[in-house]
Amino acid sequence: MALSGTAREVLSLRALNRATLARQMLLARQRLPVAQAIERLAGLQAQAPNPPYVGLWSRLEDFPREALTEALRRRRVVRLSMMRATLHLVSARDALAWRPLLDAAHQRGLLGNHKRALEGVDRAQALAMGRALLDERARTSTELGQALLERWPRSEPASLAGLIRNNLPLVHLPPAGSWNSHQNALLQRLGTWLGKEEEEQGAATQDDLLLRYLAAFGPATLADAGAWSGLTGWKAVAERLGTRLRRFEGPQGEMLFDLPRAPRPDEATPAPPRLLAEWDNLLLAHDDRTRVLDEAHRPRVFTLNGIVRGTVLIDGFVAGTWKIERAKGAAAAVLEPFARWPSAGREGAEQEALRLLAFAADAPGERHAVRVARSAA
Repeated sequence: MALSGTAREVLSLRALNRATLARQMLLARQRLPVAQAIERLAGLQAQAPNPPYVGLWSRLEDFPREALTEALRRRRVVRLSMMRATLHLVSARDALAWRPLLDAAHQRGLLGNHKRALEGVDRAQALAMGRALLDERARTSTELGQALLERWPRSEPASLAGLIRNNLPLVHLPPAGSWNSHQNALLQRLGTWLGKEEEEQGAATQDDLLLRYLAAFGPATLADAGAWSGLTGWKAVAERLGTRLRRFEGPQGEMLFDLPRAPRPDEATPAPPRLLAEWDNLLLAHDDRTRVLDEAHRPRVFTLNGIVRGTVLIDGFVAGTWKIERAKGAAAAVLEPFARWPSAGREGAEQEALRLLAFAADAPGERHAVRVARSAA
């Protein structure tokens, strides 16, 4: 089915906002097991250990930190390089099904970062050696690189390790990825850790991936799907899916795709204040982020050193940032509005901040406070 033609219905910016918040469980917290929640969210970005915990706290009722830690230990959830060749938490079955599809994104990352350092390296031999090393025991990335450097001393250990990481699905073994754990991760092949290889699970198709993406982040453009996944070829996917997708026109005239029966709340649906984690998927899953983030505020959220700051949603849109400052026996949530918040929004954000401090407390009896900085506007 051709993709040209006039969309039947125009979706406003607020309608897009509410639809995405509904999929991301940010209009109302849900009660779900951890692995099921992560599947519904199509994974959680996980460069640092704590943000996925905060991401689930923002979305689930009465979520205890131990629930995610236990899911990692029990191998129901795994931490590995996935979409965009970046670290994510995904369910075990999504890891097995999706990772083969994402090989192209990993190969581009390898060529972009390590091409020159890998000149002269027999890649097939290096992969065989890396696999054998990991089959002996779990190793850190540094250990992998140093072991391979003995065979290719003119290369660089980081690039040799990158060759292995970008070609073999490698899990960061717990406690790496657990709350407040910052140690170097031990790596093990996904199939070894789960006791099941990818080919036994059966790989998903790119068609399957688009349907899951739209369920978590739609309505969306095909460019949005590419920005989320790191993959290309989405036009052919949409053509194959045909009537399994519904088409809309976005606020700028763009073609949007969605699942026919996915939730699309009225644009007047209330959106409560929410505190989102650093690197939250809501800010990373679209090519055009204006459904949640005004482009004028982007530099205050996406920093020059690659950090995506924790953000505050007021009426469904990013209206400020937050951080936690700690002193001995005390912690304060510092909220930084981009402009003056309405009184109801400010009160709701302060209440959320107190709840977050309780969730993130380092020790019983820790003293908590919330400070709202003066807005620059």
